[in-house]
Amino acid sequence: MHKPIVEIIVGLFVLAGLSALLFQSFRVGNLNGQAVVDPYTVRAYFDNIGGLKVRAPVTMAGVDIGRISSISLDPSSYRAVVELSVSGEYRNLPIDTSAAINTQGLLGEQYISLEPGGDPTYLKDGDRIKLTQSAIVLENMIGQFLFGNKGE
Repeated sequence: MHKPIVEIIVGLFVLAGLSALLFQSFRVGNLNGQAVVDPYTVRAYFDNIGGLKVRAPVTMAGVDIGRISSISLDPSSYRAVVELSVSGEYRNLPIDTSAAINTQGLLGEQYISLEPGGDPTYLKDGDRIKLTQSAIVLENMIGQFLFGNKGE
């Protein structure tokens, strides 16, 4: 009589473990289902995007306002072109808004943070964010710290 109860408890424990694993895999893969409502697209050009990935968050003041929809290379300037899908409720971003690639924590995932400017003209669908700050590559910083500018 005790054997079926133990089997049910073990089965529930395994099911809970698999559910937790599935939940974590969706979080790590940025597949949490947060859709961008009524989106518009803006582009930003970066010299180095580091480990930035499609579907990474686009934030402003720490609030998710969109997702990265595509990443490509501009064949003429050899710069990374990042297309941002921004939620339609944020259509009042000034045209002089800046974009920076940041990292959550020391070694977390990368995302784009927008900083609004003060221009009364707003970004429209297809516009380009002109002020950008590329990703800081940790390996380069360590190399500069260890081997850079000795005696200069």
